[in-house]
Formats: sequence, C-alpha cells, structure tokens
Amino acid sequence: MTPSTPESPHRDLSPRSTRRPRAAKPQTGQHVYAIPHYRVMLVKESLAHPSPVKIMDSHNAYRLLVPVFDGLDREHFLVIGLDAKHAVIGINTVSIGSVTLSIVHPREVFKPLILMNASAVILAHNHPSGDSSPSPEDRALTRRLKDGGELLGITVLDHVVLGEDRYYSFADHQEL
Repeated sequence: MTPSTPESPHRDLSPRSTRRPRAAKPQTGQHVYAIPHYRVMLVKESLAHPSPVKIMDSHNAYRLLVPVFDGLDREHFLVIGLDAKHAVIGINTVSIGSVTLSIVHPREVFKPLILMNASAVILAHNHPSGDSSPSPEDRALTRRLKDGGELLGITVLDHVVLGEDRYYSFADHQEL
C-alpha cells in the first residue's frame, strides 16, 4: 500500500485496502469542508379520480373540493397543482389552522407545486363559520401568492374560499 503524499494524494486501493478512499490532505492555506447532500423523493399515491380531472372554471374546482373540506372544523389551506392543460396532478394541504385563521407562508405553498412540476395552481381554503366571503387578509395573501407565482412561472388561476353550501372565487370576481 502506498501512503498519501503531496505528489500522489490518493491511496492504493488494492483488495487488501479498506476500499474507502480518503480525502486528500489540504495544502497549506486550504480547507476541506464537508457539505451535506440532500435528496427529495416523491411518492405518488393512488389518485382519488382514476381518470385525469380538468379544472376549467371555479365550479369545477368547487365540486372537487367539497368532499375534501366536508366536516372540517378548522381552516385548511390547500393547493391544487395543475399541468399545462389544467388537469389535476396533485392536491396538497399547506396549512391547518384554527377556527378563524390559518397561517400560510408562500414557500410552503410553492414547494409542493415545484416538486410536482405544476404549471398552474388553484388555491383553496375553507371558512368553518360558513361565510365564504374573503377577509382582507385573504385578499392580501392572494395578491402575494399571485406575485410569487409569476416569479416562479406557476400561474395562480384562482383562489376559492368555501363556506356553507357556497363558495367565493377570486377569478370570478376579477380579483386576480
């Protein structure tokens, strides 16, 4: 076995060696840093809908979301990831809040959308009070997420607020 020298920084990896190469010793003034590596793996679960579901308007989104939000006693904020032809490629729960609010950060909204390669998104949340009217905070968040989507190339098509047997669509009210 040949020891490491400045001229030959690699060890001989004969069958008798440990088969684990060692990092070269740094020259004077050099530093060796260990940089962690991360890997994200997505696991595709079976779809609730066997055939692709296309969202063409707010009513389609509402019909898709009613069973998801049915019976929830706290605010839930979801994203529906869509492909370029507006077919659903994923639904992700971003935040579960309290009876009156849920805290939503843009990075948490767009992370699953980026990972699923979404071209567009429909934002959705419920109002357990039953009133589907958006709050001033809902409007501010929608503007912020629309701006973020533009930067990332993910089009925010709508933000649907579900109440008791009703919904409010930001797109239908020209608020996007």
